[in-house]
Order: sequence, then structure tokens, then C-alpha cells
Amino acid sequence: MTSDMTKGSPSKILITFSLPIVLGNIFQQLYNTTDAIIVGRFIGKNALAAVGVANPIMSIAIFFIFGICMGASILMSGLFGAGRHSELKKEVSTSLVAGIVFTLGLSILCILLSRWALKLIGTPIDILNDADIFLKIIFGGLIFSFLYNFYSAALRAVGDATTPLIFLVISCILNGVLCVVFVGAFKLGVAGSAIATVISQAISSLLCVLYVYIKNPLIRLRPDELVMDKHLLKQTIQYSWISALQQTFLYIGRLLVQGVVNPFGTNAIAAYNSVTRVDAFVLSPGDGFAASISTYSAQNKGAGKKDRIVEGYKKGNIIITIYSAAVALVVFIGAEVVMKFFVSGSEKEVILIGVEYLRVMSIFYVLSGFCNIFQGLFRGVGKLRITLIATTMQIVIRVALSYILAPHIGIVGVSYAVAVGWVFMIIYEGLAYKKYFSKGLFLE
Repeated sequence: MTSDMTKGSPSKILITFSLPIVLGNIFQQLYNTTDAIIVGRFIGKNALAAVGVANPIMSIAIFFIFGICMGASILMSGLFGAGRHSELKKEVSTSLVAGIVFTLGLSILCILLSRWALKLIGTPIDILNDADIFLKIIFGGLIFSFLYNFYSAALRAVGDATTPLIFLVISCILNGVLCVVFVGAFKLGVAGSAIATVISQAISSLLCVLYVYIKNPLIRLRPDELVMDKHLLKQTIQYSWISALQQTFLYIGRLLVQGVVNPFGTNAIAAYNSVTRVDAFVLSPGDGFAASISTYSAQNKGAGKKDRIVEGYKKGNIIITIYSAAVALVVFIGAEVVMKFFVSGSEKEVILIGVEYLRVMSIFYVLSGFCNIFQGLFRGVGKLRITLIATTMQIVIRVALSYILAPHIGIVGVSYAVAVGWVFMIIYEGLAYKKYFSKGLFLE
């Protein structure tokens, strides 16, 4: 199934295309949140803290891979929008082969460095071993994460956002079941949670590969079509390294912020792990909508339709504002109830820390929405340096202010630091939008 986004109502196209991506992102967060809830409930707050400490390190590797796939997807979308299908297939082959080689090397490197990275951010000794075991298992399955993200990106590039969602839902359900079995029944601890995740990712990647080879000839590769086109490889690297670097900077920043939280002790770490899962869950629709804006913009750029891109950007901001306001209200009112999903009611200090953070953070959710729309727009038209600079600036501000504020007002200081970073990001990208779109420079 494919979808041409260069024709028809932009609002309808964006909502229709983004819905499965948004649902997919929600299920992806359920994937992670389920692990945290099961680990916290079955093992305790130390195990929850161990998984929380490991999460930013794990995310750096996973989202570096995601960035590579994102960069390749932009090229694929442009080629599809321009009707250059034979070149599209060469791009699929080139980025797939290069991505597999890179991911295998990255997996080995991450396994070797995981314990060092945990020590670097000041992980408490009582949770160090569990966090290290969790990371090594996750890193051993990175190839499955790459294959799923690559084929999902390729399918979305040609307008199919529904199929990756179906496979992700299956994987999410399987992960929850296996996590309960391995952690609750077999008593495998945090290792059981990691094993469940890797098995589930392997299943989702296999389903994606099988679907493409059975149902989608546009991106299906025969053995004789496995080529490495030098020109496309160069373009893919140019797009992918910026996307990957951007994703990496984002999670390095989160890792550094984790280093701010760790000295506060296990209660603060457990609370922070819980609230960041909540943030990721409620903000994931914004990420999904950004992905739809990106594909929409890339296809329309390939077709040379400037006005449709601008119209899509404006409609996207309206939609994301409505969503952000609604979800902020829910989180602000229900913060205590949400925290009790992660820990038992007796962990009053953990709940108190988490509630304070969530009620402040929810006020700023709409800023994240505006950032996401800008990011999707600039990625789609190929101005990736703008997204990289904006993200880097936001992360530097977030980390610096976290180190300044947290020692005085606790982890709630992180929420203020994040908000200020978003404000500066919006200002920078707003100025870039005025420059590039008023003069049509994005078509260059």
C-alpha cells in the first residue's frame, strides 16, 4: 500500500497519515512503560531505578540507528514524490546494506562500553550490576531494532504508515506477556525484561521484512538488486549522519541530566524514571505528527509544491496545539494517579517527587508540540542542519540549567530547564522558517 501526499486536502492527509504513526509511537512508549511498571511492581524501586538509569544510554544507541533510518526515509520520500521509482529501489538497497554493517559494529562497541558509561554518569553501586546486565542484553539485539526501524521508515516514505503500526502492536503485546513471564514467573529480574524486549523486537522486524517481500514490490529487493550506489550512499550519509547526530545529542543531553538526578538517591531516580516515561508517552503523538509532516513535506518538495508544504505546516500547528492543551490538563489533574502505576502507594516520597515534576512539566507540553512541527518541516525539505543546530542548542540549555537549578529546587528544576530549551528552539527555528520559506530557499 502506498499514498501520494502531493494531492488532496493537507489537513485530511496529515491526520489520516499521522494517526497510525501516533498510535505506533504510543505503543512504542507502552512498550517501554510496561517494562518499567512490571519491573517496579514485581522487583521493586531499585530495579526500577536500574532500568531508569540504563534507559538514556540505551536510547542513545537506539535513536542513533533511528536517525540513520530517518535520514534515508527523507531521500526515499523525495524520490517517491518525484516518481523516480527505480532510483528509490537503489536507495533502499544502499541504505539497508550500509545500515546493517554499521549496526553490527555499533552493537559490539556498546556492549564493551556499557559498564563504563554507567559509571561515568555516577550510577549508584547498588543498581550498577542490574543496569549493566540490562544494557548488554539490549545492545545484543540492536540489529532487530535497525531492521524494524528501517523497513518502517521505508514503508512510511511511500505512504504506508499502517503496516508498521500493526506489527508494533503485536510486538508490544508480546513484550508485555513475555515480561510478566520472565520477570514475574521465572524470576529473571531486569534481565528478563531485556530478554522480552529483544525477542519482541526480533518478531516485529521479521514481520516487517516478510510483509515487504510479499506485499510491497516497490521497496522489495531481489538478490540481484542488492547494490551500493556511491552517489546515493553519499547522499544517504549526508542526510543520515545529521539525523543520527541530532538524535544522539538529544539523548546524550538526557544522559547528562540523568547525571544531575543520580546524586539525589534511589527515590529521586525511581521518580525521574517514572515521570520521563510519562512525558515520553504523552509527547509521543507530537513526534509521530512530526514524522507525518516530514514525509508530507518531502513528497511535496519532490513534486515542487511549495504552497502545499506551507499549508501543511500551518494546519499541523493547529492540530498539535489542541492535542497538547488537552493532554496537559489530564496529566496536571491526574499526576498522583499516574505515579501510582509505577510504584506502590507506600512509596510516598517517590510519588511526591514525581507529582511535583509532572504538574510543572505539563504546563509546557505545548512548546514541545511547536518544536516537533518545525522539526518535521525542516527534515522534510532537507534542511537538516537547522534541526541539528536547534536540537543542540536546546540540549545545551537544558543540561546547563538542570545543573544550575536542580541542586536548589530538586528534580523539578529539570522541567524548567527543558521548557527554556524549547523556547529558544522555537525562536531559532521560527527565524529560519521566515528566512527559507519567504524566499523559497528550501527548494534549493
